[in-house]
Amino acid sequence: MTGKVLSFGELLLRICPDMKGSWLEQNQLPFYVGGAEANVATALALWGVPSAYFTALPDNLMAHQLVSYLKSKQINTDRITFQGDRIGLYYLPKGSDLKNAGVIYDRSNSSFSNLKPGTINWDEVFEGVSWLHFSAICPALNQQVANVCLEAVKAAKAKNITISLDLNYRAKLWQYGKKPTEIVPELAQYCTLIMGNLWAANTMLGITLQENIFANDNKEAYLEHAELTSKAIMNVFPNCKAVANTFRFDKYKGIKYYTTLYTNNRLLVSQEHSTDLIIDKVGSGDCFMAGLIYGFYNELPPAETLEFATAAAYKKLFILSDATSSTVEEVNQLIVQYAK
Repeated sequence: MTGKVLSFGELLLRICPDMKGSWLEQNQLPFYVGGAEANVATALALWGVPSAYFTALPDNLMAHQLVSYLKSKQINTDRITFQGDRIGLYYLPKGSDLKNAGVIYDRSNSSFSNLKPGTINWDEVFEGVSWLHFSAICPALNQQVANVCLEAVKAAKAKNITISLDLNYRAKLWQYGKKPTEIVPELAQYCTLIMGNLWAANTMLGITLQENIFANDNKEAYLEHAELTSKAIMNVFPNCKAVANTFRFDKYKGIKYYTTLYTNNRLLVSQEHSTDLIIDKVGSGDCFMAGLIYGFYNELPPAETLEFATAAAYKKLFILSDATSSTVEEVNQLIVQYAK
């Protein structure tokens, strides 16, 4: 494949207070540059895929410093629009998961959340682009942004651009009177690659979830359901050619992790990775998504694509930041290590 992979979403700053409140005495708060789509863009650029990023930021010093930071990561930022007054923030205590109730969002009235349909020249945005990636976090913000997402996928589809969707669910963001199943399925119908998990497919797309599937923690049952769910998604959304599922289970302070990819009428299952201790959960799913795009973009065999994406996501668990810093060579070394 040629052309740029364009990631579309809100650039965020993750601020990490410690649980004990020591930051008040130390007068400092750790922060990280992130946002699901920015994390994907960063990984792809690191791995040699032409990567571009489209977001909205205020026209101020901090925003321009962030753009310079993205450029230093070899991400094309020409499509970024400058409007509004705020950069989106979220607060997450150290060691917590984004699905954890402790997350605090401060994104209201941000530049990105104030995007409006009918104001973006998609011909310009998609010039030289062959792949569009976004996540279900975007339409969770408000109806206007959901409408912008719909504009984006319609325009991309009209240009035969491949579209990928990460079914990220953030309950605290869906606060404008719509359920995900009222918004996301209309977007998914334009997508070629859909990634999530069994629960997200149910919550976001309305795909049937077997009762008590998680009660017995049975891997074979999970894999069987992953195949059923993937087939159901492809049946409902015929433009979809591949469905990926992640299975990440907490193991005290560690993780058990494996994934699946359903494509060409076949369910592929990754190697299982396990560790007793991790450093940072944030961005692991984004890294998996980037790995899938990397494999499909480079026309790797589906099984090789899945193993690369899984190993990249697993390595991200040991990196303290929102985006990965692991190279292609380092990811491939882990694949070989686990294959022994």
